[in-house]
Parts: sequence; structure tokens; C-alpha cells
Amino acid sequence: MQKKKAGFTLLEIMIAVAILAIALVAVFQMQSQSISMASESRFLTTASLLAQSKMADIEALSTLSNQSQKGDFAPGYPDYGWTIRVTDTQIAKLKRIEVNVVHQALTRQGAYQLIFYKTSGM
Repeated sequence: MQKKKAGFTLLEIMIAVAILAIALVAVFQMQSQSISMASESRFLTTASLLAQSKMADIEALSTLSNQSQKGDFAPGYPDYGWTIRVTDTQIAKLKRIEVNVVHQALTRQGAYQLIFYKTSGM
């Protein structure tokens, strides 16, 4: 009788490595997507809070005139910039205020817009 040697064949090793490679690719893709979603979520949270602070500044004004302004949130958030546009509406004494917050480093989906209306001169 011939005694069989214990161990794995080359084919078994190659199949195991292929399965491991497929699993690792899926795990790395999920990790990359998770990091991307966390970054987008961080931007949306920060941008919405910054837009609301600009909105509060505008709401504190007693009179509004049609204008456009821009600036940044330095020194606290130097990568974030803002633009404000105040325009008339079809209703007298009602102004449309558009606040845009952008992140200069984010090329994709790095903008947040907040639109609200306010009466002026009442």
C-alpha cells in the first residue's frame, strides 16, 4: 500500500486565494464608501449650520435691499465660503434671500443652498 501525503494541492490553494481576494475587494470597497459618506455627512452638517448662522444675521437686519454679498467663515472655517443674494418677489415687500455655502476643497457636491423669504420695511 502506498501512503498518501497530507497537504493541499496547488489547485486548492489557488481557489482559496481567489475567494479571499474577492472578499477583500468587497470589504475595501465598503470601507471606501463608508469614508466617502462620512465626509459628505460632515460637510452637510457643517454647511447647514453655517448657512443658518448667516440666515440669522440677515433676519436680524431691519431693512433689506436687493444685493449680493460673498465672503468666508474664517478663522473658524476658512475652507467654507458663502454668498448671499437678496431679490424681489412678485409680492410687494417680500424679499427672497438665497444663502449658498461652498467648500473650496470639495470638487463634487461641495455646495449647500438655503432659500428663505422675509418681509422688508414692515
